[in-house]
Amino acid sequence: MQLTSRTLFSLYQIPATDPMMPAMEIYDHPTFRMACQQFDLVADRLQMPAAERDRIKYPKRAMTVALPIHRDDGSTQVFTGYRVQHHLTLGPTKGGLRFHPDVTIGEVAALAMWMSWKCALTGLPYGGAKGGVACDPGKLSITELERVTRRYTQEMIPFIGPQVDVMAPDLGTNEQIMAWMMDTYSVHVGATVPSIVTGKPVALGGSLGRREATGRGVGYLVNRATDTIGLDISKATAAIQGFGNVGSVAALSLARYGVKIVAVTDAFGGVYNSNGLDLWGLEKHVAGNKTVAGFAEAEPITNDQLLVLPCDILVPAAIERQITADNAPKIQCRIIAEAANGPTTPEADVILDQRSEIFIIPDVLCNAGGVVVSYFEWVQDLQSFFWGETEVVDKLFRILETAYTQVVSLSRKQKISMRLAALSLGIKRVQEAKRLRGLFP
Repeated sequence: MQLTSRTLFSLYQIPATDPMMPAMEIYDHPTFRMACQQFDLVADRLQMPAAERDRIKYPKRAMTVALPIHRDDGSTQVFTGYRVQHHLTLGPTKGGLRFHPDVTIGEVAALAMWMSWKCALTGLPYGGAKGGVACDPGKLSITELERVTRRYTQEMIPFIGPQVDVMAPDLGTNEQIMAWMMDTYSVHVGATVPSIVTGKPVALGGSLGRREATGRGVGYLVNRATDTIGLDISKATAAIQGFGNVGSVAALSLARYGVKIVAVTDAFGGVYNSNGLDLWGLEKHVAGNKTVAGFAEAEPITNDQLLVLPCDILVPAAIERQITADNAPKIQCRIIAEAANGPTTPEADVILDQRSEIFIIPDVLCNAGGVVVSYFEWVQDLQSFFWGETEVVDKLFRILETAYTQVVSLSRKQKISMRLAALSLGIKRVQEAKRLRGLFP
């Protein structure tokens, strides 16, 4: 099947007659529609039978819970929490928990779906999952955060477990949140269960190298991509959207390869220096000011400006749907490394597919380092046997290398985009697993 830009655009549309859509309206959200559009394109390419599509596409299970807590001022407030488990065919589900005021079940479902393909692509024995609480963690005290976390965990206990669903940090959550979750679950079952979450403090069974894993993976894959396209990484420049845990570690990892980081933005602003930013100074500035904005020896820059800035490597490491049909024609880079989940819309993909000078490392591959080392942490907890950081990083790079090589090989062999290749590999493996297990009557 020849995929022209017109064909691609038409394949990215969800049919109005899709019989499952009325039943799945609870997930209706731009990000979920985007994940479904990507799936449908791959399913068509794989000639997936109609009888298998809905079973593979839609989530296995979704929970919405009310989380009443006492605020520090004595008032009571009810927050809403979500958890979506996409499939349990290959093992327990795995995915992060985010605290953000705009969290919806549709967004969470899309992220769970992407996690399924990511785990299958990298060969991990997991299905995808994602959770969220609609709250602003910046407006909650540390004690209020603990109450929200513990209440959410308590409500989820019937649906989670080391062999059922394992959570991890995500946007707005961290090691401390995971420690509270582990403690709440452990108190409930009457024994310490470190394998109930990953991304927790090393002192409680966390893995060395887990916090840096996603950013390190981004750096490693960018280095591999520069080899693939013949770009001298020691002379390359990079712009990074988002300077949280992933973006900051990715910046440092790229810098170690010799890349000059010329621009960084976050939710509050951005900074640009054509001669390269002082990353260590920037880290200190962010630690004291909670934003990159206002950093000395740099000019201000907006998120919109950063995305179209002339550079060799563009790293969207913030939130979904940042590269759109509006800015995709204006992007001036050689490599797009998708450190965030879903940063490129399907409409932008159609445009970028026609720009052969841009090499894309798709999100399900580019940011897989976090779940890979989460898997290592889970394995170490189950065995009560822990590895050194060198061993963790070596194993991480081996898995990423295998996945990268497979994606590049399929992309070249079938003359398809890197995204289509990565998604095809992940989705095909889930499809095969479901066929082998069959459908329980």
